[in-house]
Amino acid sequence: MAKYDFDDLMSVGVDIGKDVFHLVGFDRDGQRVLRKKIKRLALIATFEDLPRCIVGMEACMSAHYVSLALRQMGFEPRIIPAIYVKPFNKGQKNDYNDAEAIAEAALRPNLKTVSEKSQEQLDLQALHRVRSRLVSRRTAAMNQIRAFLIEQGITVRRSVAALRTSLETILDNRSGEMSLRMRKLILGLQQDWVWLDKRIEMTTYEIKDVSETEEGCQRLMTIPGIGPLISTAVVAVIGKGEAYDRGRDFAAWLGLVPRQNSTGGRTILGRITKRGSKYLRTLFVQAAQVIMMRPQNWHKFSFGRWLEEAGTRMQHSKLGVALANKLARIAWSVLNSGIYFDVKDNEIAAAI
Repeated sequence: MAKYDFDDLMSVGVDIGKDVFHLVGFDRDGQRVLRKKIKRLALIATFEDLPRCIVGMEACMSAHYVSLALRQMGFEPRIIPAIYVKPFNKGQKNDYNDAEAIAEAALRPNLKTVSEKSQEQLDLQALHRVRSRLVSRRTAAMNQIRAFLIEQGITVRRSVAALRTSLETILDNRSGEMSLRMRKLILGLQQDWVWLDKRIEMTTYEIKDVSETEEGCQRLMTIPGIGPLISTAVVAVIGKGEAYDRGRDFAAWLGLVPRQNSTGGRTILGRITKRGSKYLRTLFVQAAQVIMMRPQNWHKFSFGRWLEEAGTRMQHSKLGVALANKLARIAWSVLNSGIYFDVKDNEIAAAI
Protein backbone atom coordinates (compact mmCIF):
# COMPACT_ATOMS: atom_id res chain seq x y z
CA MET A 1 0.00 0.00 0.00
CA ALA A 2 1.30 3.44 -0.90
CA LYS A 3 2.45 5.68 1.90
CA TYR A 4 0.38 8.77 2.67
CA ASP A 5 2.09 12.18 2.91
CA PHE A 6 -0.10 13.84 5.50
CA ASP A 7 2.38 15.36 7.94
CA ASP A 8 -0.10 18.09 8.96
CA LEU A 9 -3.05 15.71 9.45
CA MET A 10 -4.93 16.95 12.52
CA SER A 11 -8.04 14.82 12.77
CA VAL A 12 -9.73 11.93 11.02
CA GLY A 13 -13.44 11.19 11.18
CA VAL A 14 -14.47 7.54 10.85
CA ASP A 15 -18.01 6.66 9.85
CA ILE A 16 -18.26 3.05 11.04
CA GLY A 17 -20.31 0.68 8.94
CA LYS A 18 -20.96 -3.01 8.97
CA ASP A 19 -18.59 -3.86 6.11
CA VAL A 20 -16.97 -0.56 5.07
CA PHE A 21 -15.60 2.53 6.83
CA HIS A 22 -15.58 6.04 5.37
CA LEU A 23 -12.66 8.29 6.37
CA VAL A 24 -12.38 12.08 6.11
CA GLY A 25 -9.32 13.91 7.43
CA PHE A 26 -8.42 17.59 8.02
CA ASP A 27 -5.00 19.22 8.32
CA ARG A 28 -4.00 21.97 10.74
CA ASP A 29 -5.38 24.63 8.39
CA GLY A 30 -8.80 23.00 8.32
CA GLN A 31 -8.42 21.77 4.76
CA ARG A 32 -9.74 18.36 3.81
CA VAL A 33 -6.79 16.19 2.81
CA LEU A 34 -8.23 12.68 3.16
CA ARG A 35 -11.42 11.20 1.72
CA LYS A 36 -11.41 7.43 1.46
CA LYS A 37 -13.62 4.36 1.72
CA ILE A 38 -12.02 1.22 3.11
CA LYS A 39 -13.04 -2.30 4.01
CA ARG A 40 -13.37 -3.14 7.69
CA LEU A 41 -10.49 -5.61 7.47
CA ALA A 42 -8.23 -2.90 6.02
CA LEU A 43 -8.63 -0.56 9.00
CA ILE A 44 -5.32 -1.39 10.71
CA ALA A 45 -3.30 -1.39 7.49
CA THR A 46 -4.76 1.98 6.45
CA PHE A 47 -4.05 3.72 9.75
CA GLU A 48 -0.52 2.33 9.93
CA ASP A 49 0.32 4.62 7.00
CA LEU A 50 -1.24 7.70 8.64
CA PRO A 51 0.49 10.05 11.10
CA ARG A 52 -0.72 9.83 14.68
CA CYS A 53 -3.60 12.24 15.24
CA ILE A 54 -7.08 12.61 16.73
CA VAL A 55 -9.54 10.03 15.41
CA GLY A 56 -13.24 10.65 15.98
CA MET A 57 -16.09 8.17 15.67
CA GLU A 58 -19.73 8.06 16.65
CA ALA A 59 -20.80 5.96 19.62
CA CYS A 60 -22.16 2.80 18.02
CA MET A 61 -21.58 -0.93 17.78
CA SER A 62 -17.86 -1.81 17.50
CA ALA A 63 -16.83 1.78 18.31
CA HIS A 64 -15.09 0.63 21.51
CA TYR A 65 -13.25 -2.12 19.63
CA VAL A 66 -12.06 0.33 16.95
CA SER A 67 -11.11 2.88 19.62
CA LEU A 68 -9.01 0.35 21.54
CA ALA A 69 -7.27 -0.88 18.38
CA LEU A 70 -6.35 2.67 17.31
CA ARG A 71 -5.21 3.65 20.81
CA GLN A 72 -2.80 0.72 20.83
CA MET A 73 -1.36 2.08 17.58
CA GLY A 74 -0.71 5.48 19.17
CA PHE A 75 -3.72 7.44 17.92
CA GLU A 76 -6.01 9.54 20.13
CA PRO A 77 -9.50 8.10 19.58
CA ARG A 78 -12.59 10.02 20.68
CA ILE A 79 -16.00 8.36 20.80
CA ILE A 80 -18.63 11.05 20.30
CA PRO A 81 -22.39 10.79 21.01
CA ALA A 82 -24.36 11.06 17.78
CA ILE A 83 -26.39 13.99 19.11
CA TYR A 84 -23.19 16.08 19.31
CA VAL A 85 -22.17 15.23 15.74
CA LYS A 86 -25.43 16.28 14.12
CA PRO A 87 -24.83 20.09 14.33
CA PHE A 88 -21.63 19.69 12.26
CA ASN A 89 -23.31 17.78 9.43
CA LYS A 90 -23.49 19.86 6.25
CA GLY A 91 -25.62 19.10 3.22
CA GLN A 92 -27.54 15.89 2.77
CA LYS A 93 -26.87 12.85 4.87
CA ASN A 94 -24.40 10.38 3.43
CA ASP A 95 -21.41 8.46 4.74
CA TYR A 96 -18.75 10.97 3.67
CA ASN A 97 -20.69 13.93 5.12
CA ASP A 98 -21.11 12.00 8.36
CA ALA A 99 -17.37 11.28 8.52
CA GLU A 100 -16.58 14.94 7.84
CA ALA A 101 -18.92 16.06 10.61
CA ILE A 102 -17.29 13.57 13.01
CA ALA A 103 -13.81 14.88 12.10
CA GLU A 104 -14.89 18.46 12.85
CA ALA A 105 -16.67 17.53 16.08
CA ALA A 106 -13.62 15.63 17.34
CA LEU A 107 -11.60 18.88 17.35
CA ARG A 108 -13.96 20.70 19.73
CA PRO A 109 -12.06 21.16 23.04
CA ASN A 110 -15.14 21.20 25.29
CA LEU A 111 -17.03 18.36 23.63
CA LYS A 112 -18.11 15.56 25.96
CA THR A 113 -16.99 12.16 24.71
CA VAL A 114 -17.95 8.61 25.64
CA SER A 115 -15.44 6.83 27.85
CA GLU A 116 -13.82 3.80 26.28
CA LYS A 117 -15.15 0.57 27.78
CA SER A 118 -12.91 -2.28 28.84
CA GLN A 119 -13.59 -5.86 27.78
CA GLU A 120 -14.97 -6.59 31.28
CA GLN A 121 -17.45 -3.72 30.94
CA LEU A 122 -18.54 -4.90 27.49
CA ASP A 123 -19.06 -8.43 28.82
CA LEU A 124 -21.11 -7.15 31.75
CA GLN A 125 -23.16 -4.89 29.49
CA ALA A 126 -23.83 -7.86 27.21
CA LEU A 127 -25.13 -9.86 30.17
CA HIS A 128 -27.61 -7.11 31.00
CA ARG A 129 -28.76 -6.82 27.39
CA VAL A 130 -29.32 -10.57 27.14
CA ARG A 131 -31.29 -10.56 30.39
CA SER A 132 -33.38 -7.59 29.25
CA ARG A 133 -34.21 -9.35 25.98
CA LEU A 134 -35.18 -12.55 27.80
CA VAL A 135 -37.45 -10.64 30.19
CA SER A 136 -39.10 -8.92 27.23
CA ARG A 137 -39.71 -12.27 25.49
CA ARG A 138 -41.15 -13.74 28.70
CA THR A 139 -43.53 -10.81 29.04
CA ALA A 140 -44.60 -11.27 25.42
CA ALA A 141 -45.28 -14.97 26.02
CA MET A 142 -47.39 -14.24 29.10
CA ASN A 143 -49.37 -11.55 27.30
CA GLN A 144 -50.07 -13.90 24.40
CA ILE A 145 -51.30 -16.58 26.81
CA ARG A 146 -53.66 -14.04 28.40
CA ALA A 147 -54.91 -12.93 24.98
CA PHE A 148 -55.64 -16.49 23.86
CA LEU A 149 -57.45 -17.25 27.15
CA ILE A 150 -59.58 -14.12 26.86
CA GLU A 151 -60.59 -15.14 23.34
CA GLN A 152 -61.88 -18.38 24.91
CA GLY A 153 -63.82 -16.40 27.52
CA ILE A 154 -61.33 -17.12 30.33
CA THR A 155 -59.88 -14.18 32.29
CA VAL A 156 -57.07 -14.22 34.83
CA ARG A 157 -56.08 -11.56 37.36
CA ARG A 158 -53.35 -9.18 36.21
CA SER A 159 -50.47 -10.34 38.38
CA VAL A 160 -47.81 -12.69 37.06
CA ALA A 161 -48.23 -14.91 40.12
CA ALA A 162 -51.96 -15.29 39.41
CA LEU A 163 -51.32 -16.43 35.85
CA ARG A 164 -48.55 -18.78 36.92
CA THR A 165 -50.68 -20.51 39.57
CA SER A 166 -53.93 -20.52 37.60
CA LEU A 167 -52.71 -21.72 34.21
CA GLU A 168 -52.30 -25.38 35.15
CA THR A 169 -55.78 -25.46 36.73
CA ILE A 170 -57.31 -23.78 33.67
CA LEU A 171 -55.71 -26.24 31.27
CA ASP A 172 -56.79 -29.23 33.37
CA ASN A 173 -60.30 -28.25 34.44
CA ARG A 174 -61.52 -26.05 31.60
CA SER A 175 -60.11 -27.87 28.61
CA GLY A 176 -63.65 -28.40 27.35
CA GLU A 177 -64.00 -24.65 26.76
CA MET A 178 -61.21 -24.57 24.16
CA SER A 179 -60.19 -26.62 21.16
CA LEU A 180 -57.39 -29.17 21.29
CA ARG A 181 -55.26 -27.05 18.97
CA MET A 182 -55.64 -23.98 21.16
CA ARG A 183 -54.73 -26.01 24.25
CA LYS A 184 -51.54 -27.24 22.51
CA LEU A 185 -50.61 -23.68 21.56
CA ILE A 186 -51.02 -22.48 25.14
CA LEU A 187 -49.02 -25.45 26.45
CA GLY A 188 -46.23 -24.55 24.02
CA LEU A 189 -46.23 -20.96 25.25
CA GLN A 190 -46.13 -22.23 28.83
CA GLN A 191 -43.04 -24.31 28.00
CA ASP A 192 -41.42 -21.24 26.45
CA TRP A 193 -42.22 -19.34 29.64
CA VAL A 194 -40.58 -22.01 31.83
CA TRP A 195 -37.50 -22.10 29.58
CA LEU A 196 -37.20 -18.30 29.67
CA ASP A 197 -37.52 -18.34 33.48
CA LYS A 198 -34.53 -20.69 33.66
CA ARG A 199 -32.45 -18.58 31.27
CA ILE A 200 -33.26 -15.39 33.18
CA GLU A 201 -32.38 -17.07 36.46
CA MET A 202 -29.04 -18.29 35.09
CA THR A 203 -28.16 -14.86 33.70
CA THR A 204 -29.17 -13.16 36.94
CA TYR A 205 -26.95 -15.51 38.97
CA GLU A 206 -24.04 -14.69 36.66
CA ILE A 207 -24.62 -10.97 37.18
CA LYS A 208 -24.76 -11.49 40.95
CA ASP A 209 -21.46 -13.38 40.84
CA VAL A 210 -19.85 -10.37 39.17
CA SER A 211 -21.31 -8.01 41.78
CA GLU A 212 -19.73 -10.07 44.56
CA THR A 213 -16.22 -9.77 43.11
CA GLU A 214 -16.29 -6.26 41.62
CA GLU A 215 -15.19 -3.61 44.13
CA GLY A 216 -17.20 -0.84 42.50
CA CYS A 217 -20.36 -2.94 42.72
CA GLN A 218 -19.72 -3.64 46.40
CA ARG A 219 -19.51 0.11 47.10
CA LEU A 220 -22.64 0.84 45.10
CA MET A 221 -24.66 -1.80 46.93
CA THR A 222 -24.17 0.11 50.19
CA ILE A 223 -26.54 2.75 48.75
CA PRO A 224 -30.20 2.23 49.73
CA GLY A 225 -32.26 0.67 46.94
CA ILE A 226 -29.28 -0.46 44.85
CA GLY A 227 -28.61 -4.18 44.48
CA PRO A 228 -26.62 -6.42 42.14
CA LEU A 229 -28.56 -5.51 38.97
CA ILE A 230 -28.23 -1.73 39.28
CA SER A 231 -24.66 -1.80 40.59
CA THR A 232 -23.38 -3.98 37.75
CA ALA A 233 -25.33 -1.98 35.16
CA VAL A 234 -23.77 1.28 36.41
CA VAL A 235 -20.25 -0.15 36.40
CA ALA A 236 -20.79 -1.58 32.91
CA VAL A 237 -21.89 1.79 31.55
CA ILE A 238 -19.65 4.35 33.28
CA GLY A 239 -16.85 2.40 34.97
CA LYS A 240 -15.58 4.77 37.65
CA GLY A 241 -17.40 7.76 36.20
CA GLU A 242 -14.32 9.53 34.79
CA ALA A 243 -16.36 10.87 31.86
CA TYR A 244 -18.40 13.11 34.17
CA ASP A 245 -17.20 16.06 36.25
CA ARG A 246 -19.90 15.70 38.88
CA GLY A 247 -22.88 13.58 39.84
CA ARG A 248 -25.29 16.08 38.32
CA ASP A 249 -23.73 15.52 34.91
CA PHE A 250 -24.33 11.78 35.22
CA ALA A 251 -27.96 12.32 36.29
CA ALA A 252 -28.42 14.71 33.34
CA TRP A 253 -26.97 12.12 30.94
CA LEU A 254 -29.48 9.58 32.27
CA GLY A 255 -32.29 11.97 31.39
CA LEU A 256 -33.40 12.48 34.99
CA VAL A 257 -33.44 16.29 34.77
CA PRO A 258 -36.14 18.62 33.38
CA ARG A 259 -36.02 19.58 29.72
CA GLN A 260 -35.24 23.29 29.34
CA ASN A 261 -36.76 25.73 26.86
CA SER A 262 -35.38 28.92 28.35
CA THR A 263 -34.81 32.27 26.66
CA GLY A 264 -34.44 35.95 27.56
CA GLY A 265 -33.40 35.15 31.11
CA ARG A 266 -36.63 33.26 31.73
CA THR A 267 -36.17 29.66 32.86
CA ILE A 268 -38.81 27.26 31.55
CA LEU A 269 -38.61 23.64 32.73
CA GLY A 270 -40.68 20.78 31.37
CA ARG A 271 -40.71 17.00 31.55
CA ILE A 272 -37.54 15.00 32.07
CA THR A 273 -35.36 14.73 28.97
CA LYS A 274 -35.16 10.89 28.96
CA ARG A 275 -31.76 11.05 27.29
CA GLY A 276 -29.00 8.50 27.78
CA SER A 277 -29.52 4.91 28.79
CA LYS A 278 -33.22 4.05 29.03
CA TYR A 279 -32.39 0.73 30.72
CA LEU A 280 -30.29 2.32 33.46
CA ARG A 281 -32.76 5.15 33.98
CA THR A 282 -35.57 2.62 34.44
CA LEU A 283 -33.55 0.74 37.05
CA PHE A 284 -32.92 3.90 39.09
CA VAL A 285 -36.60 4.88 38.96
CA GLN A 286 -37.55 1.38 40.13
CA ALA A 287 -35.05 1.63 42.99
CA ALA A 288 -36.58 4.95 44.01
CA GLN A 289 -40.07 3.46 43.97
CA VAL A 290 -38.95 0.61 46.23
CA ILE A 291 -37.57 3.11 48.76
CA MET A 292 -40.77 5.15 48.62
CA MET A 293 -42.83 2.05 49.47
CA ARG A 294 -41.20 1.93 52.93
CA PRO A 295 -41.49 5.40 54.50
CA GLN A 296 -40.80 3.90 57.93
CA ASN A 297 -37.17 3.42 56.85
CA TRP A 298 -36.57 6.93 55.52
CA HIS A 299 -35.13 8.19 58.80
CA LYS A 300 -32.27 5.69 58.49
CA PHE A 301 -30.91 7.36 55.35
CA SER A 302 -28.74 10.47 55.19
CA PHE A 303 -31.20 11.87 52.64
CA GLY A 304 -34.23 10.83 54.72
CA ARG A 305 -35.05 14.37 55.89
CA TRP A 306 -34.89 15.67 52.32
CA LEU A 307 -37.17 12.84 51.19
CA GLU A 308 -39.72 13.56 53.91
CA GLU A 309 -39.80 17.29 53.11
CA ALA A 310 -39.96 16.68 49.36
CA GLY A 311 -42.85 14.26 49.87
CA THR A 312 -44.99 17.08 51.28
CA ARG A 313 -44.61 19.30 48.20
CA MET A 314 -44.20 16.87 45.28
CA GLN A 315 -46.63 14.57 43.53
CA HIS A 316 -45.76 10.88 43.96
CA SER A 317 -44.38 10.26 40.45
CA LYS A 318 -42.35 13.45 40.45
CA LEU A 319 -40.91 12.53 43.84
CA GLY A 320 -39.86 9.15 42.44
CA VAL A 321 -37.93 10.81 39.61
CA ALA A 322 -36.33 13.30 42.00
CA LEU A 323 -35.22 10.45 44.27
CA ALA A 324 -33.88 8.51 41.25
CA ASN A 325 -31.88 11.62 40.35
CA LYS A 326 -30.41 11.75 43.85
CA LEU A 327 -29.56 8.03 43.82
CA ALA A 328 -27.77 8.44 40.48
CA ARG A 329 -25.72 11.36 41.83
CA ILE A 330 -24.84 9.39 44.94
CA ALA A 331 -23.84 6.41 42.78
CA TRP A 332 -21.44 8.55 40.75
CA SER A 333 -19.95 10.04 43.91
CA VAL A 334 -19.38 6.61 45.46
CA LEU A 335 -17.69 5.29 42.31
CA ASN A 336 -15.59 8.38 41.70
CA SER A 337 -14.44 8.84 45.30
CA GLY A 338 -13.88 5.16 46.09
CA ILE A 339 -15.72 5.57 49.41
CA TYR A 340 -18.45 3.27 50.68
CA PHE A 341 -21.79 4.96 51.25
CA ASP A 342 -22.69 5.24 54.92
CA VAL A 343 -26.30 6.14 55.56
CA LYS A 344 -25.28 7.82 58.79
CA ASP A 345 -22.54 9.92 57.19
CA ASN A 346 -23.46 13.09 55.28
CA GLU A 347 -19.99 13.52 53.76
CA ILE A 348 -20.90 12.01 50.39
CA ALA A 349 -24.38 13.53 50.34
CA ALA A 350 -22.85 17.00 50.79
CA ALA A 351 -20.44 16.40 47.94
CA ILE A 352 -23.22 16.00 45.38
